[in-house]
Amino acid sequence: MKKGLLEKSDWEEIGEFFGNIVYRNSNMKKIIIITINDNKITHENIEKEVNEKLKINPKVAIFLSRHRSKSGKPTLTTHPIGNYSEALFGGREKTLSISSPKIMTHLLRIMKKNADQNKMYHQLCFEVTHHGPYMSIPTLYVEVGSTEEEWVKEKPSFILSESILELLKNYHYEDDFKEKIPVLIGIGGGHYAPRFTDVALEKNIAFGHMIPNYQIKKGVINDEMIEKTINATPNFNGMYIHRKSMKKSEFTTLKNWFKEKDINVFSSKELSDL
Repeated sequence: MKKGLLEKSDWEEIGEFFGNIVYRNSNMKKIIIITINDNKITHENIEKEVNEKLKINPKVAIFLSRHRSKSGKPTLTTHPIGNYSEALFGGREKTLSISSPKIMTHLLRIMKKNADQNKMYHQLCFEVTHHGPYMSIPTLYVEVGSTEEEWVKEKPSFILSESILELLKNYHYEDDFKEKIPVLIGIGGGHYAPRFTDVALEKNIAFGHMIPNYQIKKGVINDEMIEKTINATPNFNGMYIHRKSMKKSEFTTLKNWFKEKDINVFSSKELSDL
């Protein structure tokens, strides 16, 4: 993915970070590429090191990464980061990094368009919120997966690189989206967020953090975690529940819980089409 970014746009060298060249985009001066040598998910607060060592104050971070899964299914994904319970894979316990809903959702749509145009066989989707590192700025991951066979292929990685560059030509920050777009937190479903992916590709909304059924069943989603999730989702407007992924009684309990907290719960019928 880094190779794709460097080949498909113009960059200039502006220094070193961890012994690796730091690149600044020649046309978009606020965009830089840094490379670290250790594990991304456990390298906390990279933005502070960038500020200290390069005197650059990052406002948003996009991590380019590889995705690994037991299934080995070819995937192109994007997702927010953080932990709803223990911090087994970086980050902090019961702590979420700030999401970037409009940026992430728009990027998903660009990824989908470019993957379809190139007739890619990969599953293209959100993943729900998971893993580290902890970051104090809005952060999202973009990943190609899920085996070494896919990681070494140029085409899927270059599609992600092209998609990121296409995004950045028009949008760097959440406030760059002038149109009012409902920002939602997704509740329910599985790790690969099939319903939230479909809704994002069909409706004029943006998803921030997403809480899957397996976190709800662990009993870790309480008033405190809901408040933390809302606070880490900029411009939050309400919840979207994947109701078909749970029992009717579970859906009713969630909906009533949010109603008691004066939190809107949106249905697909209430959302405008793209």
